[in-house]
Amino acid sequence: MDFKFITYSSGNGVATVTLNRPEVYNALNNAITYELQDALKAVAKDDTVRAVVLTGAGKAFCSGQDLKDSAAQGKRSFLDSLHKRYNPIVLAMRNLPKPIVCRLNGVAAGAGCSLALACDVIVASEEASLIEVFVNIGLVPDSGSSFFLPRLVGMAKAFEMCSSGSKVAATEAFKMGLVNKVVAVTELDAAVKTYTDYYANAPTKAIGLIKKMLNKSATANLEEMLEYEAYCQEIAGATADHQEGVQAFLEKRKPEFKGR
Repeated sequence: MDFKFITYSSGNGVATVTLNRPEVYNALNNAITYELQDALKAVAKDDTVRAVVLTGAGKAFCSGQDLKDSAAQGKRSFLDSLHKRYNPIVLAMRNLPKPIVCRLNGVAAGAGCSLALACDVIVASEEASLIEVFVNIGLVPDSGSSFFLPRLVGMAKAFEMCSSGSKVAATEAFKMGLVNKVVAVTELDAAVKTYTDYYANAPTKAIGLIKKMLNKSATANLEEMLEYEAYCQEIAGATADHQEGVQAFLEKRKPEFKGR
């Protein structure tokens, strides 16, 4: 695929999507948001891809909306921008039946923070940070931050982060439950690979169903989740990977899952 502002590569069951505007800390202009939508569509259609890495080029993960680009376009509708550019990305990420690992190589600010939180796993460099910067320019969180944050850190801490616009360093983010792992910069790629090596060889259909179940659990009651668990288990039980898992257990060997 021919992209201008992102890079896309795949191999060994893993697709890597890199925001590639390092000169502006991977700020999000119109074009990059549409390219990201296209990349996520490609990932969804490619059965050889069983895990995704989302990261940024250079020193930053993503600094959020490109304010210079916005200013150059004159007055715009925030509603229209979110409906066309950002919301489709976040929904595609959460609806993708494959795990997304965020390689948090640097700052994730504003909508960039939202993109990181929309991933399933976040592996952060010690130099990385997250900041809900919206309030610093008189705006409110968008792109899913107001959904993800309270569920990850609780209402009080979510309000503090959103209303103060303060930066949360990677080590503090780990203690808060915002990220899964924090490592030295030199160990970041190896730490990400540990996750992708696992997911690229895991029962992908089951992983996708787990993701859907956890998404639904955020707004469902116990009875609804019990019913949905039964529904998803019926689907998982009919997969080739389930049959392989049982056979491998009986034969006392490691299963060879194919993602089917």
